[in-house]
Order: sequence, then C-alpha cells, then structure tokens
Amino acid sequence: MKIILLGYMGSGKTTIGIQLAKKLYLNFTDLDEFIEEKEQITIKEIFKQKGEIYFRKIEHKYLKQFINENKSYVLSLGGGTPCYAGNIDLILNDEDSFSFYLRGSIPTLFKRLSENKFKRPLINELSDNQLTEYIAKHLFERSLFYDKATYKIAIDDKEVQEIVTEIRILLH
Repeated sequence: MKIILLGYMGSGKTTIGIQLAKKLYLNFTDLDEFIEEKEQITIKEIFKQKGEIYFRKIEHKYLKQFINENKSYVLSLGGGTPCYAGNIDLILNDEDSFSFYLRGSIPTLFKRLSENKFKRPLINELSDNQLTEYIAKHLFERSLFYDKATYKIAIDDKEVQEIVTEIRILLH
C-alpha cells in the first residue's frame, strides 16, 4: 500500500504520517528528509546555494525515484511538492497509491505556524498579519493541486489519532 500525504506546511503531514505508518506497519518517509539524505545538504542550504528552480527539479527527480523504487510506504510531501513539475500527475497516475490532502483552515494553520515560526526559515521574519496573508495566498494558489488528492481530510480541531483513524477507515 502506498499512501501519500500532502497539504500546506503545518498541516501535520509528518506527525500524522509517522503515526499512520506505525498503525499500518509501513515504512514512513518525509520527502524533504529523503532529498537531504540523497543530496547530503539541507533543503535550506539547497535553496540558499542553488535556488528554488534547482530544488524543484531535484524534488521531482527524487519523488519519481521514490515512487518507482518503493512498493509500500507512507510518504509526506513538502507543502509545495504537488504544485510543481507535474508532481501531482505523478502521484495521481500511480494506480497503487492513495493521496490524502490534510486540509487546514487559515486560522488553524496560522496558530500552528506562529507557534513554531523559528523552525521555518520561510516564515520566520513575518509579522502576524504578513503570516496570515502568506498562508491565504499560498492556499489560494495551491488548492487547485491539493484538491486533486484522492481524499480530503479536514484537520481543524482534531487530534492526530482522530485523523489517523479517519485515514485508516477510508483505506478499508
């Protein structure tokens, strides 16, 4: 079974993915960590040294490689992954995979991200108003891609285990 989690940063893709993988006895992989391992450099440094276009090219390459080389997994994507280089088609065209969009509202994502801004270089310097605007803009731009996922799961006001259970029910 191949399960791919997508959604905006702060939607819980990694946290939910780890718990879901445990429940289903599958391996868990975070695509950003997979890329860092392959490139032997952090995502932050890739952006800094080589830019976003280079990153999006290798992100596509490693997503394709991962999907083709693995038969069973839970994979969490970066927030922008489905939106570039035809990645959403790569995900949807893999018959054996189920994609889940972990959909959070702007207030939910704002709360989660503002509590951990220091861990995220892209938003670290933004004021509260700027952060709200940043999230809203991205959600507007990316929803076209996110909404193509096999399933959509609302995450607002839910505990991790509730979401994991919801996904497991949809899989059966």
